[in-house]
Amino acid sequence: MRGKTALVCGAGGFIGSHLVQRLKHEGLWVRGVDLKFPDYEESAADEFVIGDLRSQSVCEQVIDGRFDEVYQLAADMGGAGYIFTGEHDADIIHNSATINLNVARFSRLQHIDRIFYSSSACIYPAYNQEDPDNPNCRESSAYPAAPDSEYGWEKLISERLFLAYNRNHGMTNRIARYHNIFGPCGSWEGGKEKAPAAICRKVATASSGGEIEIWGDGLQTRSFLYVDECIEGTTRLTRSDFQGPVNIGSDEMVSINTLVDMVCDIAGKRLHKRHIPGPTGVRGRNSDNRLIEEKLGWRPSQSLTIGLEKTYEWIERQLMRKAA
Repeated sequence: MRGKTALVCGAGGFIGSHLVQRLKHEGLWVRGVDLKFPDYEESAADEFVIGDLRSQSVCEQVIDGRFDEVYQLAADMGGAGYIFTGEHDADIIHNSATINLNVARFSRLQHIDRIFYSSSACIYPAYNQEDPDNPNCRESSAYPAAPDSEYGWEKLISERLFLAYNRNHGMTNRIARYHNIFGPCGSWEGGKEKAPAAICRKVATASSGGEIEIWGDGLQTRSFLYVDECIEGTTRLTRSDFQGPVNIGSDEMVSINTLVDMVCDIAGKRLHKRHIPGPTGVRGRNSDNRLIEEKLGWRPSQSLTIGLEKTYEWIERQLMRKAA
């Protein structure tokens, strides 16, 4: 007899693979599904299905009964170099929307009443994020809608999809807006990596006294959340009485220039910043954590420095293995 069960869609990805580990640690039986296995370590899932969730037949295969918990993290995504160039807009919308439509439909057919959906801070209006020192990312600020990317638009419409299933079909889906999640076992090269990983890689490969290239003037601000805290917030929200949407992110906002300085300090290197043209996204973004603290009695607390130390050490090891 199996005990409590979970389905993780996107289990081969960065956050999904960490989530599987957490659920297994808690004693759940876990089925993971993705186009690929995790890139850097073996999945902890009891069963891992390689499949394309854009396919209705694959969704029907993996959502073949009731699960106690369903986590929908599968999406076409990447860092600024992928999302903001405009070259992948059609794929991003089509791929992610198709996955969400399928997961919602087949979960309902199996009488699954709750899906966790990972939305993004990219849904917030660009007009509220023009001041790098005072961005407005309160959950209620999402409308009038004006995301700065097609990725953000797709996330927003999929939020509405899962909330509509709540209203029309009696489901209790949960929605979180992730803010720049980072940590070990995430993409660190190839164009889909996020800023912390890219900067860690650039610093690790540079010689002290050399230089590092930064897109834009480096004054754009962000907050970055370590993956373990993301998983904690995700499971708390999924099992709570609050549907969201709610931010899951750090409110320790830093400029990209400061982020570079922090990683240089960790590496013990002095590097000159060379600012070059490149996609930068909005000028400022920071997680507003008042609602999550009010509704869940919890908010992320780990300092950015601690997370960066762990991530830098891991990326440095990847570079050494690659060079060996």
